[in-house]
Amino acid sequence: MSGTLKREFTLWSTFAFAFAFISPIVAIYGIFGLAYTTAGPGFWWNFLLVFGGQLLVAMIFAELVSKWPVEGSIYQWTRRLTGKGAGWFAGWFYMWTLVVAMATVAMGAASFVANVIGLTITPAMQAVIAIIILVLGTLANLQGRGVIKILMTGSIIAEIVGSVGLGIWLLLFHTEQPLSSITTGLDTVVGSGFTNSSFLIAMAFVGWAFVGFESAGSIAEEVKDPQRTLPKVVLFSLTFVASVVAFAALAVILAIPDPAKVMSGETGDPVFSTLVYALGEGPAKVAQVLFAIGFLASFLALQTSASRVIWSYARDKALPLEKSLSALRGKSAIPANAVIVASVVGAIMIGASQLAPNFYALMVNFTTGGFYISFLFPVAGFVVVLFSNKWKSGPFTFGAKMKVISIFALIWTVFQFLNISWPRPVYTETPLLDWSVAIGIGGLTIIGALIYASVNKRMTMVDADALNRNS
Repeated sequence: MSGTLKREFTLWSTFAFAFAFISPIVAIYGIFGLAYTTAGPGFWWNFLLVFGGQLLVAMIFAELVSKWPVEGSIYQWTRRLTGKGAGWFAGWFYMWTLVVAMATVAMGAASFVANVIGLTITPAMQAVIAIIILVLGTLANLQGRGVIKILMTGSIIAEIVGSVGLGIWLLLFHTEQPLSSITTGLDTVVGSGFTNSSFLIAMAFVGWAFVGFESAGSIAEEVKDPQRTLPKVVLFSLTFVASVVAFAALAVILAIPDPAKVMSGETGDPVFSTLVYALGEGPAKVAQVLFAIGFLASFLALQTSASRVIWSYARDKALPLEKSLSALRGKSAIPANAVIVASVVGAIMIGASQLAPNFYALMVNFTTGGFYISFLFPVAGFVVVLFSNKWKSGPFTFGAKMKVISIFALIWTVFQFLNISWPRPVYTETPLLDWSVAIGIGGLTIIGALIYASVNKRMTMVDADALNRNS
């Protein structure tokens, strides 16, 4: 081992971290336009359905993180459930998903920052601002957990005002559509066949909104009393964010002045245009400041999570250059090199978005599929161990109910992964994007197999019991 991480995250700061990772603002703004134009106002029901499915997964993760509060979350859980090979590939997909999501959110934040300071956004300008955000985030992350905790707490205030506050205002004073409108738009089909149902496609988009509840596990060894704290954070962060997202999205749907223009694509940014219509240019720009804060906080949480997964791999000698990547620096014992590597890879992806057409769309597509295939490894592993009667729970458990819960969680995860990955005629101008998840996973599998072959013999297992005793 290269050192011991400091346990400086409390129950509150760990919740703030997970909350910022999921981010109601990012969840709403990231998928609203896509989902609305696909399935109309009726896409809103997917928030309830996806939350239900993800809650089943969160219940499994709550048990896993209670038993194994080890830095690296999905990688470490899967490794202990089904062996180092499955664990390595689960974490490999998860690691890349986090880095890609980090770059994607940085680019989303760049658009808001440009609007707030009055710059005309172009692809090149967006990339430059995203790189600046990445550099500043890296510097903040290297300062220690105190900076992260302050920024995350501030982001919660911005998120609540920017989502719940605006939602209440819109519902009270700017409702333009009847509540019954959320039952429209569910019967359209993109192409032919059941798999091209607009509702299922919108469900795939909404799937991106409810990931990140597992993120608290990626900083498990930096949390005080993790076996009791982390299960609460996993479950509550998902439930709270889902409630906020569903409420705020409903408020925006009912406040849209002209749904036909949104459906036709004439209104390119339905959330912001609705805020301008309801509040005016000035207050809408203030709202964009809040949105920018939400995206920036989500970026920082993603960067932190990615660096901790990299560090966890390196500590187990599961990556090349493990000595450098597992080093802890400063009084705060921060995995500085892992933070820097995650940032450099993210910067390369942001730069690549300028070289290849639709590369940004590819990043968004892969991120959603990447989370669900990462989730599938520990969920499937848990089902196997549970039904083999080999599972011994930690301090937090749902007891006998877990057999039923785990089966439905597995069914949901497989279904949603296939739903997200299924090639549909969505990107008519660039059909290759319809296969983006499969292409991304296929490419990572080939690269991962080569790296795994080189590190397989020297990989070590961290003593989870010792880590638990030190918690």
